[in-house]
Amino acid sequence: MAERRVALVLGNSAYKNVGKLANPANDAALVGGMFRKAGFDAVDVKLDLNVAEMRKALRDFGGKAREADVAVVYYAGHGIELDGTNYLIPTDATLETDSDVLDETLPLDRALFAVEPAKQLRLVILDACRDNPFAKTMKRTIASRAIGRGLAKVEPTSPNTMIAFAAKAGSTASDGDAKNSPFATALVERLPTPGLDLGKAFRFVRDDVLKSTGNKQEPFVYGSLGGDDLPLVAAKPVVAGPQANPDAEIRRDYELALQLGTRDGWTAFLNRFPGGFYTDLAKGQLNKIAAEETRAAAAEKARQAEDEKARLAIDRAKKAEQEKAAAAAKAAEGARVAAEKAKQIEEAKAAAAEQRRKDAEAAVAKALADKQATEQRTTEKQQVTDTTKVAAVAPTSSPPSLSPAETAKLVQSELRRVGCLATAADGDWNASSQRSLTLFNKYAGTKLDAKLASFDALDVIKAKPGRVCPLVCDHGFKADGDACVKIACRAGYRVNDDNECEKVQDKKPVATREDAKSKDNERKKVEAAPAKPAASGQMVCNGAGCRPVRSGCHLESKSTGHALVNIEVCN
Repeated sequence: MAERRVALVLGNSAYKNVGKLANPANDAALVGGMFRKAGFDAVDVKLDLNVAEMRKALRDFGGKAREADVAVVYYAGHGIELDGTNYLIPTDATLETDSDVLDETLPLDRALFAVEPAKQLRLVILDACRDNPFAKTMKRTIASRAIGRGLAKVEPTSPNTMIAFAAKAGSTASDGDAKNSPFATALVERLPTPGLDLGKAFRFVRDDVLKSTGNKQEPFVYGSLGGDDLPLVAAKPVVAGPQANPDAEIRRDYELALQLGTRDGWTAFLNRFPGGFYTDLAKGQLNKIAAEETRAAAAEKARQAEDEKARLAIDRAKKAEQEKAAAAAKAAEGARVAAEKAKQIEEAKAAAAEQRRKDAEAAVAKALADKQATEQRTTEKQQVTDTTKVAAVAPTSSPPSLSPAETAKLVQSELRRVGCLATAADGDWNASSQRSLTLFNKYAGTKLDAKLASFDALDVIKAKPGRVCPLVCDHGFKADGDACVKIACRAGYRVNDDNECEKVQDKKPVATREDAKSKDNERKKVEAAPAKPAASGQMVCNGAGCRPVRSGCHLESKSTGHALVNIEVCN
């Protein structure tokens, strides 16, 4: 256990030149509170810093780290990787070109430099792997310059130095749908566990984030520690005598059977401990294994029925035999589907029971700690021994005591996570919330009572790792993962009523009444006008040449004594 521990917590949400991030400020407050509860000697929480303020905060923290055994820097906000180097982005950055990164951001090495003077542990935690909007608009001064997706891999050179990323190198992290990011939520759950080595704690964080994001986000740790366990919070001294947990041996055997995960292991546990809290949990695990065996047997039977059906079809067996085989295959497939659903239900029940076990054990640990603290104060003040002491709470299978509004809010939050509720989680179990639970029943194949927000419903919904209800988008938008994006049609096309791109038809001119009336008036005027004299089409020729007969004239033939000639007559 270090003698002096210090932490610097930075959260950048209010970016001036790109969209605001929802969670970094909340995450910084949450993590800062965790360090204070863990007994850190100094915890500085700073929010929405520009480049000068970030540089000063790291410089001041470096002075505190020189007198500390453990130094931790936590940063939540935007980060960027340029040519293999990681940078933290302040709130006033513009980053119009790639060269601006060097002037407007702080390299990750600056944070490592700040924690380096610590004597025992140097830890940098980065929740900065979010999808970076700066990289999409940034101009490259050199076409070959690489701007990565997420952050680049880091190998610390100093001993006992760790760098924890919210997502492994080259990938991005989720900001989350709740108040805090999945990474920050897992950190405050695992890191302050008394006596838990940091390396193992971060492995638990990885498992928690993978589960909460449906295996889309995997945290990663770079660097290494020595052979000795190094917890963030020291283990509490073991208390002997009557204060020791009477279920410690049963719990140890239960966790061993849970690790084995076999029918023989659970049967041996039940034979040794035929009754009690952990016995009920073991029976649930055994039911889960039985459901899996039933599912596997049903799947094998369905496969054999399909093979028999195919064989009869190939051998051209009698129609009755083929119909019988088809009916058997259909029945086997139905049994397989039913077994699959039964398996999912048993898995959900086992997961919910396991979560209740953890909550109950945490309650026992808290009650023991409270009892020890009360007894210590009693001894120091030399009070009489009949002072009322806090009784240790025995683990039960009942859910924690919460008000109906608090229970409704928890169920609503889980329904939002699986995509079945669009409104906010306000604790009011109204018609909208009931419809969302009914929608969950439809797509999850469950039969939960939609009229009531219960712990049974909460446990079943929690067991679903990802989206359950399909994403519904407005006209002109389509589903892309967990978001609706606008449908973009190429030139000359538009979105039709079926939400598909269709070619725009050329409009043909249509005559109007006004146009028809105008043309009719023009025609009448032409017909009423007197006819103009027109040429007869005849030609008159003489010694000077030929020309058309003039308007209103005609030709007549006359004899000159020697021959007939045409004479132009005008009258």
